[in-house]
Amino acid sequence: MCTSISEVAADGSHVLARTMDWPQLLSSLLFVPRQYQWHSVFDGKKYHNRYAIIGVGHASNSQVDISDGANECGLSIQKLTFKNGSKLLTTPSTDKTSLAPFELPLYLLGRFKSVADIEQHLDEIQLMNGKKAKRPYGYPELHYAAMDLTGRVVLLEPVQQPMELIENPLGVATNVFDFKQHLERLEDYLEFKPGVLEQPFLCDFSRVSTGHFAGKKVPSSSYTPGARFARAAYFRERIDIPQNEAEAVVSSWHLLNTVSVPKSKNYQRNYSVYRSAVCLESLTYYFEPYNRLGIVTLTLTEEMLHWKETHFYPVDDHLKTTAVIED
Repeated sequence: MCTSISEVAADGSHVLARTMDWPQLLSSLLFVPRQYQWHSVFDGKKYHNRYAIIGVGHASNSQVDISDGANECGLSIQKLTFKNGSKLLTTPSTDKTSLAPFELPLYLLGRFKSVADIEQHLDEIQLMNGKKAKRPYGYPELHYAAMDLTGRVVLLEPVQQPMELIENPLGVATNVFDFKQHLERLEDYLEFKPGVLEQPFLCDFSRVSTGHFAGKKVPSSSYTPGARFARAAYFRERIDIPQNEAEAVVSSWHLLNTVSVPKSKNYQRNYSVYRSAVCLESLTYYFEPYNRLGIVTLTLTEEMLHWKETHFYPVDDHLKTTAVIED
């Protein structure tokens, strides 16, 4: 599951937010330093990161597993499940970088400055299933949302190898297969500005519809990937454009309210175990686990760029309230 939503504020602040829908909370805020070294679980090859990273994830074997993160250059990557969409390779090509799908955010954030930078090197990367891995890991099906300081939002999808890079004028992603088809289906709910479907890379990423909703459908309240996709896109087009970073985070949180999955273990395993957002200008991460009902922040500072060790920041996942004290 999972839903990704981007917001662009009037002052140029770029915020990429998401829900993480999973059976349990496994992740915390984290910092990964420059020159971080790690080994791929597929073939044991050693990698050296160039850039410092903050985000959300957990320790896994000899590396960190990043669910979503941003690097010091203002590039952000999120991974989302992608059931029945992935075409992973079994036998690697020796001239390619071979990675397990869950390693891709760590690799991209550690090496690239922007979406354009990724685009230039995407054909060098191949995503592998775990059949011939040094440590077998099955067939993890994931796709990825990316945003950078230019406001460009794309999806990276392993529907083929090399992966396909898809322009995302909506700034919205769920777990849907065939993004273009679902984008076209949104015409039942939105009236797109001219050129959005034909030339999405030329779009104004703040809003892509004309703002006219008369005669259009209203999205359903279900939690299927298609319904969440339509609902997130619909409400993103109707909500006020935020004026700055603070308003963009607030706006993102209320948009995520429309797609956050409540805990309902008798009916489904997954629920929205956390919500997060990052502002690419301030490099501030906003994080809220399911039970807390309060946001925790982590900012990548100039001082942290000189740190040598990875840091994890566990967040208490219990209700936090502020009492009103009368004199």
